[in-house]
Amino acid sequence: MTPIIVDQNLCTSCGICTKVCPPGIIELDEGLNLPQVQEANVLRCIKCGHCEVFCPSKALLLDLRPDEKIPLSADAGNLSPEDIGFYLKKRRSIRYFTRDPVPRETILEVLDIARYAASGTNGQPVQWLVVHDPARVRKIAGLTIEWMKTLVNTSHHMSGYVPAFISAWEHGQDIICRDAPHLLFAHIPEQNPVAPVDAIIALTHFDITAPSFGIGTCWAGFVAAAASSYEPLRKELGLPAGRKSAYAILFGNPWYKICGIPRRKPLEVMWQ
Repeated sequence: MTPIIVDQNLCTSCGICTKVCPPGIIELDEGLNLPQVQEANVLRCIKCGHCEVFCPSKALLLDLRPDEKIPLSADAGNLSPEDIGFYLKKRRSIRYFTRDPVPRETILEVLDIARYAASGTNGQPVQWLVVHDPARVRKIAGLTIEWMKTLVNTSHHMSGYVPAFISAWEHGQDIICRDAPHLLFAHIPEQNPVAPVDAIIALTHFDITAPSFGIGTCWAGFVAAAASSYEPLRKELGLPAGRKSAYAILFGNPWYKICGIPRRKPLEVMWQ
């Protein structure tokens, strides 16, 4: 069955779909001059939807859950360079959170946007684990500290400075999860070599989208490192067989409001 549906009354035979198709499987029919996919090439379709979204006459539809097609007006999603610049430059890592939980419905809205992130050959290997219970976030922080204790006096590159984190934890300071109410894990197939990059791209979409919903985020590097190798933490996460944690992000409602943009190193660019 062909992966595309063509409205003959709308198609202008412009050929744009044949050019933007990543695997190059769309061609114009010699008789009707309409887009088609030969039966031998059907399985090469990666369901990316380029053919549909670049069609100027809206004549082509990817045959993938067509009932869920989102209408897009001509000006939808347009941002000025100034607005997107300020929005991204304002982004901060949040380390102080209120105790108010982020509603699950809001989290799902942000994740629904993040699922549109780019992935290699449109494989979409990323799935999500949301730790919504603050008590479980605290337990994961404790397991991360346990992992750090196994690094002391070893050749691990973190061996020299984990004692400071352990001491802070033992004195009541959560330097691991920063008392965040929620924790998000992106998990991926264990044997997919490109999935770790796909996961970082998807998490970045979450990280960038979250502030527009009033949510603050912070990349959870210590937790991510522990989850990759410490069996008690892996067991606690309970990910499906054959999948592993790629990285994690803390999130919640920010305690303080962002009121400015800090300086950064000067831009360094090489041209060739």
